[in-house]
Amino acid sequence: MTRLLLIGPPGAGKGTQAERLSEAFAVPAVSTGDIFRYNVKNDTELGLQVKAFMDAGAYVPDSLTNAIVSDRLQQEDAVDGFLLDGYPRTQDQVHELDRLLEADNGALDAVVLIVADTEEVVARLLKRAAEQGRADDTADVIRHRLAVYEEQTAPLIDIYSSRGLVVTVDGLGAVDEVTGRILDALAERGLSVPVASGDAASAS
Repeated sequence: MTRLLLIGPPGAGKGTQAERLSEAFAVPAVSTGDIFRYNVKNDTELGLQVKAFMDAGAYVPDSLTNAIVSDRLQQEDAVDGFLLDGYPRTQDQVHELDRLLEADNGALDAVVLIVADTEEVVARLLKRAAEQGRADDTADVIRHRLAVYEEQTAPLIDIYSSRGLVVTVDGLGAVDEVTGRILDALAERGLSVPVASGDAASAS
C-alpha cells in the first residue's frame, strides 16, 4: 500500500509526474481539480455546490473540498493506495487528511516536493499560455499565482518536513529525467516500484 502526496508550483510538471507515478505504483492519482471538474460536468450534488462557488469567483471552502476528497479516497480503487495532487492546500486540510488516514489506521508514506526555478516556470507557463490562447495569463498574473502558491504551501511543507516525509526533487529537465529522480528518491526511502512498472515509467 503506497500513499503519496505531490506538491509543486504551477508549471513544474506536477500533473505529468502524477500520471507517471500513478502508473508506476499502480495507484490512482487523485487530483482535486479533476474531481471538481468531473462533479461539475456530471451535475452531481457536490458538483452543483462547487459550481456555485466557482461561478461567484470564490474559493471552494475546506469543508466541501474535504468532503469530496473523503468520498474519493473511500472508493474501491483507492483502498490499496493513492497519489494526492492538489490536496491538501491549507493547514486545516492537512489535519482533515490526518483524520481520514488515522481512521483507516494509515499515514502518508512520502511527500514529493517538486521544485523549479521561478524564471524557468514563468517562461514555461507563458509558452503554454501562448500555445493555448490564454491571453489573460500574463507574466504578472503568473508571478502572482506563484507567490500565492509559495505563501499557501510553505506552512504545509514545514508540517510534513517536521514529520520527515518530504522528498525534494528538481523539476527542471526532460520529463523522463524528473521521473527518474523521483523514483530514485522514493526508492531511497524504501518505496520501490516493481521492476516492470519502474522501467515502464522511466521509458515512457
